Amino acid sequence: MPIIKVLIVEDNRPLQLALKSLIELSSDIVCVGECNNCPAEISFSDDQMPDVVLMDIDLPGVNGIDCTKKIKVSYPFVNVLILTVIESTEKIMEAICAGAAGYLIKSAEPEKILDSIRVVFRGGSPLTPSVARKIFENIYGEQGNPQKIPLNKREYEVLKGLVDGLSYKMIAAKHFISIDTVRTYIRSIYEKLEVHSRSEAVARVFKDKLF
Repeated sequence: MPIIKVLIVEDNRPLQLALKSLIELSSDIVCVGECNNCPAEISFSDDQMPDVVLMDIDLPGVNGIDCTKKIKVSYPFVNVLILTVIESTEKIMEAICAGAAGYLIKSAEPEKILDSIRVVFRGGSPLTPSVARKIFENIYGEQGNPQKIPLNKREYEVLKGLVDGLSYKMIAAKHFISIDTVRTYIRSIYEKLEVHSRSEAVARVFKDKLF
């Protein structure tokens, strides 16, 4: 079982310590560092390179969304999981467009936080249910009259699975198809939406209200 390395970026010291203690209870996740702001220069040593950054939004100085952008520019393979009290649709989509792989509200159960770290590490995009609802309400629009999206039914189901934070394996099992078939659908989705990643696909759907 691979060990998942996590960096905590949180300016609330008691919460920072609580998150570190929670991670230390897990056998497959370790904390490789914690900080209370976004450094001017993003640089990770090889032994401290995180797989997942647990990121607050409301930080002193550079906010968590801009910090996410900086991380993704320097280390595009590092996953950023937002953990915040902010539930505004605007901030949710700013975070996704910045490259965040998931978005959780701090009221999430401790085990949900750990599970979400694992989901992000496996390539999923975990969302707190209230966050997922805001995304889809915005996609469908206030009038409940969704626009067309150039995807077929199965591609739509696969895209929804990605937004729901499911891994390729979970999507395959849910729809009784192979993982290779899931990958084929995802390549088609990316091509049709003219994007290159999961976060870009979700952002495109949200921004253009394609559903």
